Amino acid sequence: MTPCRSLRCPPHQWRGRRFKHGSILDGKIPAAWVSSPRKSTVYGRRVVRAIISAYVEFIRNTPFLIQVFVVYLGLPSLGVRLSPEQAAILAMTINVGAYGSEILRAGIESVPRGQIEAAKVLGFRFLPIFRHVIFRQALLAIYPALTSQFILLMLGTSIVSAIAVEELTAAANTIQTRTFRTFEVYFIVTLIYVAMSLFLRATFNAIYNRWIRIR
Repeated sequence: MTPCRSLRCPPHQWRGRRFKHGSILDGKIPAAWVSSPRKSTVYGRRVVRAIISAYVEFIRNTPFLIQVFVVYLGLPSLGVRLSPEQAAILAMTINVGAYGSEILRAGIESVPRGQIEAAKVLGFRFLPIFRHVIFRQALLAIYPALTSQFILLMLGTSIVSAIAVEELTAAANTIQTRTFRTFEVYFIVTLIYVAMSLFLRATFNAIYNRWIRIR
């Protein structure tokens, strides 16, 4: 019988497997995935890890508005000219990338080392271990944080009105300067943001209940 290479193998096939010399190397996973956050090597080799860590710390310790200004007003001095919409998308991508990478790292490191070692001893390779042991559990752990991060990203779009991007807050500013109905305009905009946040949260919860939650 051909050995099963999936973690969904029936128990009788698991019992019949033989440990092959070198299988741990075949399924080797970076030690960072089970190490402490400050000593983590999730991001890879030392140089890559240093670059990514610097990027994450820079983004997490600077205001999003400053990041938008750097992209929109700073890049032209380097010969890169972007429209307000392009600059806003790039700034939001850079911002959410930093926060999202830390959330993902924390989720990967939350997976117990013993489960990974057990899968390696059974001879499973990197992809089956990552798919069935690491990714599933990490996603369950970080899903609420990822949901909140995407909602914060949506709410953060109001900041890009500072560089003349025509979004909801910019439209509200235009309307209130023409009508002088400041309270009514911003109250309606507030309700719209609340509705969008609740809709996004309900959508993410439906995705979680339908495809992610372990039944």
